[in-house]
Amino acid sequence: MTGQDSPADPRRWGRRHLLRAGSVGVGALGVGAASVGLDRSLREDRNPADGRSATGPSPLLGEVTVPFHGEHQAGIGTPAPASATFLALDLREEVDREGVLRLLRLLTDDASRLTRGQPALADTEPEMAAQPASLTITAGFGPGLMERTERPVPDWLAPLPAFGIDELEEQWNDGDLLLQIAAEDPLTVSHAARMLLKDARAYARLRWLQRGFRRSPGTQAPGTTMRNLFGQLDGSANAQPGTEHFDRVVWIPDGPFAGGTSMVLRRIRMDLDRWDEVDRSAREQSTGTRLDTGAPLSGGTERTPADFSLTSAYGFPLIGEFSHMRRARGVDDGEHQEILRRPYNYDIAPPPGSGAISEAGQIFVSFQADLPGQFLPIQRRLDELDLLNEWTTPIGSAVFAIPPGCAEGEFLGQSVLE
Repeated sequence: MTGQDSPADPRRWGRRHLLRAGSVGVGALGVGAASVGLDRSLREDRNPADGRSATGPSPLLGEVTVPFHGEHQAGIGTPAPASATFLALDLREEVDREGVLRLLRLLTDDASRLTRGQPALADTEPEMAAQPASLTITAGFGPGLMERTERPVPDWLAPLPAFGIDELEEQWNDGDLLLQIAAEDPLTVSHAARMLLKDARAYARLRWLQRGFRRSPGTQAPGTTMRNLFGQLDGSANAQPGTEHFDRVVWIPDGPFAGGTSMVLRRIRMDLDRWDEVDRSAREQSTGTRLDTGAPLSGGTERTPADFSLTSAYGFPLIGEFSHMRRARGVDDGEHQEILRRPYNYDIAPPPGSGAISEAGQIFVSFQADLPGQFLPIQRRLDELDLLNEWTTPIGSAVFAIPPGCAEGEFLGQSVLE
């Protein structure tokens, strides 16, 4: 690119200029969290007719928006909606630091529009953007993006260590740039994903795409913990957004990514066909919780702290040392780490000729301030001993650094990359 095309301050580039510049000389792009209720402090209600704030009756769910700009990126501490698509992109070989920054400006501009219920700048189907349905778009950086922008790569931003339970498939691993796109409506998610992929196609190739789902809005009372496909309540122990406890668990306190977080995404195959063969008592013993209420086997309700010291009439622990709950909590090691679980279910067609009736599982997503100190000890314990490993197999794994949020006029990751 000539000096005439590269002004000293790349922020002066116009949006249409960026779209033109990004298309020159490159090919096309190939193609467990608790669900909290609608928090009006995190959402802005829009009048269906003109988009202005509504003070009367609650609007249609399609008209609800989540602010894009702020101290932290949306899609982490905001309520997890019903539908999500996760995109991992690999930067094209010819894209340099300035190219990455242009890409992030394009993505930020369109993401802010789409989350407001406005069409992307080059949107050829603008009507499809009119119902944002609580749309959030969250960006994460892989080590490849940090290296391409000539910025230091945090020590923890690397593939996870190899675990004995893993049977990783390359098609679900890693990536230079992550986009988490989530909303209460799958059509909104699909349209937003396409708009962002169109932005990115001059700069990156799609590495993998994963779609997930939760309960549809209105199916259960706000604040109900999601169930995974094993029927378990998944995410009962999550810290509550808006509390100091949540901030300690999730947000990185200092350094380049201060105000951001780390993200682990694991694609976990769940053998539902073999799970069907296990009786209810064995299922509950494997998790350490009641399937109907999510309460620990030591008694109480879903939110009752587990009492790992209680034993049965025969002297056996009510919550076995092999149970998922006990291993995740680190009780026997005297440890207790916490993470924010924000998972989604997936269910696709089984491989032809396999004889299986399902190919399903969980897109496990966790956020934590300290990946080595919070996530890894939990994962190591589950790798060593967890009865649920009989029915679950991690087949994909990726780690991303989530930069803090941005103010209007800034782009995502600007504080980290500039």
